[in-house]
Amino acid sequence: MTSMRRALAAGAVLTVLALLFLPARAQTISPAQRGEIEKIIKDYLLTNPEVLQDAYNILEKRQHRAAVEPLTAALWNSTHQITLGNPKGDVTLVEFFDYNCPHCKDAVGDMLDLLKSDPKLRIVLKEYPVLGKQSVEAAKVAVAARMQDPSGAKYLEFHRKMFAHRGINDQAQALATAKEAGYDTARLEKDLDGPEIKATLQENFELADALGLGGTPAYVVGYDYFAGRVGAQALREKINDARCGKASC
Repeated sequence: MTSMRRALAAGAVLTVLALLFLPARAQTISPAQRGEIEKIIKDYLLTNPEVLQDAYNILEKRQHRAAVEPLTAALWNSTHQITLGNPKGDVTLVEFFDYNCPHCKDAVGDMLDLLKSDPKLRIVLKEYPVLGKQSVEAAKVAVAARMQDPSGAKYLEFHRKMFAHRGINDQAQALATAKEAGYDTARLEKDLDGPEIKATLQENFELADALGLGGTPAYVVGYDYFAGRVGAQALREKINDARCGKASC
């Protein structure tokens, strides 16, 4: 059975089950009819068990879309974010990261690969410092850097340098990195305790909490979301799925 036919079959099974157990429908089905329908469904699923996985995938997509849709303004177009790539891209990839997360360090290459290879991709970066006080300090400097550089022209260099650092990223290290990237560090230090810093981190934590994104890196691609470094190819497949409904467009 092809993947398309399996997906259609999975959708049909979900529909039949929903209709079967609707109160109004249930009253019109006799016990004998119900038993016959249940036997047909059971036999079909035992013969084609892969349909269960397809049904689960369809259900998960619907649940993810329902979770993401109310958050799209803050996820995709917040005033508290850095946007890279094509500002009018047809798919938005959102990455939540922590500057002291080792998996995030590895994932920087995935993001750069996608930036280079996909001219239609829009990437949004959101500071999500979940690894303690030093991560919060580094994130605050990053937000202050974004305030000083709303176009993101220098931010990518700062971002790369932060993850290239082999030690702990704290406030002192982040300020030193920002200076290397050409930022006004006196202004950064002045902005560190401002309301924009608090609003940015609060929004990012609220978004991650709403989606149940407990770790980093975490991603939202279109209406799908997941945590963990999955690699550039897997991200590319997710992007294509959001773009054209399949892993390869």
